[in-house]
Amino acid sequence: MKKIFMAIAALLILGISASAQDGKSIYKKYSDMDGVEAVYISPAMFRLIGRIPDINIGDDKVNLASVIKSMNGLYILNTSDPKIGDGIYSTAEKFVKKGQYELLMEAKENGEATRMFTVGTDKIVKGFVMLSKSGEDISFISIDGEIEREKLEAAIAEAAAD
Repeated sequence: MKKIFMAIAALLILGISASAQDGKSIYKKYSDMDGVEAVYISPAMFRLIGRIPDINIGDDKVNLASVIKSMNGLYILNTSDPKIGDGIYSTAEKFVKKGQYELLMEAKENGEATRMFTVGTDKIVKGFVMLSKSGEDISFISIDGEIEREKLEAAIAEAAAD
């Protein structure tokens, strides 16, 4: 009886894990579709980029090394196909709600909407999601890692000031 209970528990845990959405699974679902631009950056690339102290954003140099080194994956999807875009958008919204992400920022102007979300603690961001909709263009960006919230927010504010 105990073995049966353990087997059922293991299957339930595997089922929950398999059905959970994350940035990587959303990326895998849509990245190979025609009409979708997709970019994935691995942890190895982040370690390499993290050795570069300053990165130019516009005319200013912004030090992103401390933020970049702590990233585990960056997933970007972009499409102008309305059917695929609706799918990405609704899947990402469900992902944000299920993951209990907190709205960090929202900007709306002339039919364009951009929302940024984070999940983690007061000190550490474990996930960042940006979802943008402008007409038929949909963009989804997801970052996984263990990033100090203060450093991430400072980098976003510094980049947004340009």
